[in-house]
Amino acid sequence: MAGRLHPQLLLSRQYCRVFSVINSQIHTSSGLASKDHYKVLVLGGGSGGITMAARMKRKVGAKNVAIVEPSEVHYYQPIWTLVGAGAKSVASSARSTASVIPSGVTWVKSKVAEFDPENNTVHTDSGKKISYDYLIVALGLELHYEKIKGLPEGFEHPKIGSNYSVKTVEKTWNALKNFKEGNALFTFPNTPVKCAGAPQKIMYLSDAFLRKTGKRSKANIIYNTSLPVLFGVKKYADALWEIVKKRDLNVNLRNNLIEVRADKQEAVFENLDKPGETEVYKYEMIHVTPPMGPPAVLKGSSLEDEAGWLNVNKYNLQHKTYANVFGIGDCTNLPTSKTAAAVAAQSAVLDRTVSRILKKQTPDKSYDGYTSCPLVTSYNTVILAEFDYDGQPLETFPIDQSKESRIMYHMKADIMPHLYWHGLLKGVWGGPGPYRRIMHLGMK
Repeated sequence: MAGRLHPQLLLSRQYCRVFSVINSQIHTSSGLASKDHYKVLVLGGGSGGITMAARMKRKVGAKNVAIVEPSEVHYYQPIWTLVGAGAKSVASSARSTASVIPSGVTWVKSKVAEFDPENNTVHTDSGKKISYDYLIVALGLELHYEKIKGLPEGFEHPKIGSNYSVKTVEKTWNALKNFKEGNALFTFPNTPVKCAGAPQKIMYLSDAFLRKTGKRSKANIIYNTSLPVLFGVKKYADALWEIVKKRDLNVNLRNNLIEVRADKQEAVFENLDKPGETEVYKYEMIHVTPPMGPPAVLKGSSLEDEAGWLNVNKYNLQHKTYANVFGIGDCTNLPTSKTAAAVAAQSAVLDRTVSRILKKQTPDKSYDGYTSCPLVTSYNTVILAEFDYDGQPLETFPIDQSKESRIMYHMKADIMPHLYWHGLLKGVWGGPGPYRRIMHLGMK
């Protein structure tokens, strides 16, 4: 009898182990955990949220950290510039959210529905109420294609794409490789955007592709930007203007896209210096950078500033009203460009800020506004723009980074993705600050 029961007992134990694993996964990844209070609650599973969850896990322990994020997939969005130009695959930008959330940290798979900072709680769209000791808001920003008449439905037509969405980035490449002759249009909206260099990077790459395929002489490349400048930092803007002239690219400042008539291959732009004045452009291809704005959930909350962004101290990233609330990345009102490089530098400062506050001490580390924009100018060159709050260059390498560089291209295309997945998201890369000081012999 005992001999016959033994295999059944083993089978029973195996089932128990399988059930235990499944139950554990449900607890940590579906948001059904019985625990509704965490020492640190992180909102958002983008670059800022994941890196801060990893850093906070080391500070207070995994069981005391939760992250609220509805998406099943996490994307490395900076690579989409190269995806839109056919140099990288969209699959290379994606990993499952479950694989990037730090082990042991609770994943609440929901959207944030409401803030209640007076009572240290957050409500989710699934009806869950979560309380916290400390809150880190990393909700990113929102794309608003619908603010351009004719979009997003216009993406159902060919010859139009956008590198800012996983749904439309491959459409950019399709439009580019099928280009025959005519206008190639590239746009920059009249709102803050993430990675402000990206709208013109795809222009330079398109120019390079059309030259390589012998179609450049049949193309009229036009960059219509709402901005009064080509780039916000003069040193790099001057270098980019030289490229624009050398490659016969047409740049129109203060021109804002307001309508796409995709069925007619027409785009309508308003002249921001002459309200009411519009111009219609025919196109053979168009790359659209959408208007962007703060997370809608911030609207009407006591956490927003007058423009709807998270209202934080620009030096220590602590909320200006609630001392136990902090922000990082694109959702904040920090007056610097919204990039993954900025998130990296901010994460090191915010880590220190929270650490000091946990010890009832005053924050002592200051964020200088560091951000970086690798301006891809061809399939093998990059101008690496790095600068601070004041728009002053803050370059890591002891060379003139306003010059096009092959090495910087490989850093953008090959090294930075690795640094992102294995450095930033693990909470161990806080930007190049320490290396900059070494390379400049402590003088910068």
